[in-house]
Amino acid sequence: MNIQLIKGGVCAAKGFTANGIHCGIRKNRTKRDLSLIVSEVPAQAAAVYTTNLVKGAPLTVTKQHLTDGKAQAIICNSGNANTCNANGIEIAEQMSALVADALGIGESDVVVASTGVIGQPLDITPIAAGLPSLVQGLSRDGGDAAAEGIMTTDTVKKEIAVEFTLGGKTCRIGGIAKGSGMIHPNMATMLVFITSDVAISSAMLQKALSTDITHSFNMLSIDGDTSTNDMVTVLANGMAGNAEITAEGEDFAAFMKALNTVTVHLCRMIVGDGEGATKLLECQVSGAQDEITAKKVAKSVVCSSLLKAAMFGADANWGRVLCAIGYSGADVDVNKIDVSFKSTSGEIAVCKNGAGVDFSEEKAKAILLAKEIDILVSLGDGAHSATAWGCDLTYDYVKINGDYRT
Repeated sequence: MNIQLIKGGVCAAKGFTANGIHCGIRKNRTKRDLSLIVSEVPAQAAAVYTTNLVKGAPLTVTKQHLTDGKAQAIICNSGNANTCNANGIEIAEQMSALVADALGIGESDVVVASTGVIGQPLDITPIAAGLPSLVQGLSRDGGDAAAEGIMTTDTVKKEIAVEFTLGGKTCRIGGIAKGSGMIHPNMATMLVFITSDVAISSAMLQKALSTDITHSFNMLSIDGDTSTNDMVTVLANGMAGNAEITAEGEDFAAFMKALNTVTVHLCRMIVGDGEGATKLLECQVSGAQDEITAKKVAKSVVCSSLLKAAMFGADANWGRVLCAIGYSGADVDVNKIDVSFKSTSGEIAVCKNGAGVDFSEEKAKAILLAKEIDILVSLGDGAHSATAWGCDLTYDYVKINGDYRT
């Protein structure tokens, strides 16, 4: 199967337009704070949500709207999260109503999202005032602006699109994401909006998304904090004209592969832009007795604050890798564990059969000074594997979150 990266983000798929503007939620007028994504026709929809018991009001409203498995628009504001507000549900419903009226669609066909500071009242006034220009500016080239409009402490836009074929029909999947801090998904994650022109039933779309996140978004961590506002939403409008996917098979497998290409790309962009981060970490675990063990080990390693700090300092302190494996809860034989560090500057083995080996500290430091570092762990106990993503822990993470509200 040939999957090609293309431009366009959430507007790459047929029938989708988007836009992002500054409506006045943020004081900084140079930053967009309201985004809209629209499908030309009603689309099948699927979503996954944060497991945090404290949930933003938009998630509650969106979940109600998607009970029929359909949606046609996504509205998201940034700069102020609609969470822990007495009138949160009312504001989320008002946002839905405004979009529905402006587009001539049903309120239940609107996905609502919100991100930013938690616990601050969200005023609907700037959103209502900005919506006409937001709708008027919808275009096939609007994916970039929409990606900007959902950013908070993000320093770069996160978007991707891919093209592939199903039954001779050209199909596309595109996505945008925001996420830089407060990220430790247990579905869900950050905010991720994915669009596709593939014809697929809502049940199979939900199955695809729920399966994919166990290998993508649930395998990344920046700081160990599971957010309150996070969700991943996928809209598929069927405009590619392929035979509708209603069951597992070759076409469903191809769709899953393309979807995973998009989600993994967004995962790597998110951790690479972690708050204060200077390095992207990827832990590749092999030789596990089962997939659950491999995932536990990989996630535990990228979540270790001590290891993250060591990676920031380019210190090959491999004992912190074994420490993280030891408290992961995974059933492993520590006497079979091998560890290596790898980057564009080379690869170096630092641990064999659970014990240290002689290695060049100079070469190790050169490897760990790279922007992207692979932590390779072999458990020597089976044929299963897993990958997790994280970032280093720097002084700037504390600075950013020490005065986040101000």
